Amino acid sequence: MTFWLLITALAAAVAALLAAALLRHRRLHRERADYDIAVYREQLAAVDEDVARGVITPEAAERTRIEVSRRILDADRQRGSDREGLAPQWANLAAAAIVGVIVLGGSVGLYLAQGAPGYGDLPLKERLATSEELRKARPGQAEAEAQAAAFQPDIPPPSEEYVALVERLRNTVAARPEDARGLELLARNEAALGNFKTAYETQERLIGVLGARADADNFADLADMMVLAAGGYVSPEAEAVLGQALSRDPNNGPARYYAGLMQAQNGRPDIAFDIWRSLLDASSPDAAWVPAIRAQIDDVAARAGRRYQLPPPGGGLRGPSAADIASAQDMDEADRTAMIRGMVEGLSDRLASQGGTAAEWARLITALGVLGDTGNAQAIWSEAQGVFADDSAGLAEVNAAAERAGLRE
Repeated sequence: MTFWLLITALAAAVAALLAAALLRHRRLHRERADYDIAVYREQLAAVDEDVARGVITPEAAERTRIEVSRRILDADRQRGSDREGLAPQWANLAAAAIVGVIVLGGSVGLYLAQGAPGYGDLPLKERLATSEELRKARPGQAEAEAQAAAFQPDIPPPSEEYVALVERLRNTVAARPEDARGLELLARNEAALGNFKTAYETQERLIGVLGARADADNFADLADMMVLAAGGYVSPEAEAVLGQALSRDPNNGPARYYAGLMQAQNGRPDIAFDIWRSLLDASSPDAAWVPAIRAQIDDVAARAGRRYQLPPPGGGLRGPSAADIASAQDMDEADRTAMIRGMVEGLSDRLASQGGTAAEWARLITALGVLGDTGNAQAIWSEAQGVFADDSAGLAEVNAAAERAGLRE
């Protein structure tokens, strides 16, 4: 109730100020005749002063008074006939009433449409605690699969030849249950047919057969099939599998993508953004997960309150890399410096006009440090600190580059 009283009072105050401005404008409006009469009265006073100073004779002063008085009478007769630009009183009152209705009704209506009536304040600490509770209490794999079954898209029926081949593969795997290659092929083909539950169950069997030889890709494929079976939802069971993949290879692309998706689904877009941004920066444009990240990262960044500009498709990191700089060591000094400086200038111009990722800013700082151009490196670092002031991960990346360039101890 206090909230509604407050916003109503604020809206009413704004409406009252606008209405007062409309009504006050009429009261302050003066007709042209009013200005003329004021001027003529000043002229009459000036005539008396001229007579006192001896500038004009009393006879001339009298004639001037008569003429000015005549003009005052003419102006007075014109009073009320000149109303240009002045609306009737009723129109101003109607306009004031309309303004009040729009401001009061519009502000309340906008909040009802876009706001969240009835919700209390949600401080960051409480939001994080709520997110963690939701993550722990979220549905399991079996429940998610049951819910997703009703919304599975229609998959075009495969050819009879393909179905026959898969059936032969099933029979072969049944006869040779320890054949890792057969299990791997069967899991992939079951997934291709849309039999995601059967696919991940087969993948689990494959991992059991491989034992200690199972690598990050095996676990990432299992998590992928589980997520597909659950309709795109990362269940607690799939999260555990992702942990197995990332413990074996922290840079595994599919596992990192799904780890970010899990965070986004559980109210932590800030963590999801950090995971996806670093993965996108480090991935080649043709990586399988890049289109999915590009389709979602803008929304995640907005929800996380991060300023972010999606790099151009297929652009990747541009500017001199460590490999570029290393390969230039075989050139003579002049050619090496010219090559690196040309790439540095191209990257610098693009960042200035289009912006870029933290990795690109870091690369520019590093390259300027290699060139010994500490002045420009310092300027770029200072600018990058402002660009990534609200992005802790990005700020850490450019600060690390500054340290490598010898800009900070």
